[in-house]
This record gives sequence, C-alpha cells and structure tokens, in this order.
Amino acid sequence: MNSPARPRLAHDRVAPQAAAKLASLHVDVLERVEAAVRSHDVVVVGMSQNPHVRNVRAALTAAGVAFEYLEFGSYLSAWGPRLAIKQWSGWPTFPQVFVRGVLIGGEDLTKAALADGSLKGRLSDAGPVGGVILPA
Repeated sequence: MNSPARPRLAHDRVAPQAAAKLASLHVDVLERVEAAVRSHDVVVVGMSQNPHVRNVRAALTAAGVAFEYLEFGSYLSAWGPRLAIKQWSGWPTFPQVFVRGVLIGGEDLTKAALADGSLKGRLSDAGPVGGVILPA
C-alpha cells in the first residue's frame, strides 16, 4: 500500500554543508532505535513525563503485548535526540510505536490497532520483521 508522502524540502534545495550536518545529528541515537526495531517485534520510543507514552505503554501491557521501551529524556531534556528521531521517522510526536519494523503511529493509532485486532494480526504475520529484511 502506497500512501501519499508528506511534502518535504527537495534534496537539491539543501546546501551540501547543511545536509552533512543533518546526516550527522545524533547518529548514535538513530542506530540504537534502528537496532531495537530490527531486534524486537514491538518497540515504543518515548520520553518521560509524557502522558501519551504512558498511556500507550499501559494499553500494550493490558493487551498482553510485550514491547521494548526506549526513553529519551523528558520535556526538559534530550530535545536534540528526540528531534533526530522525529526527522528520521517522519512522525512528529511521541510515542512512536513500531510493530515488526513498521511505524504504526502514536497513542491514537496504536490503541485503534489494538481495538481492531490489526496490531496482533501484524504480530502473527510470518516472515522477517516488517515484512522486509532490514539493513544491519
């Protein structure tokens, strides 16, 4: 299923120096998130003090869905790493929930996927995480 892509600034409209700086921002954080998404069926990326993160973790726990949780600061800290994660995923808020390598969204979409059974359906799909082999 191909969904329309969100408009983005064309690469040819970003100076090479700016592109290089963007590419180097918090690479260690992105590698950590990518490794978790490759290694775990469900990953929740969030931050402390955020009620939406707390709510989605509680909903997954109540549904009996095991997940890996990665926490990056709070409202008062670690905004840089969180910004890098948002730029990487294209998702503007936290939590960011990945199921078998696929970003399914935040609290509202995760709760909807739990309610309609699609989250557990995605978990029962055979094959590599995300339906594709993710790069190492």
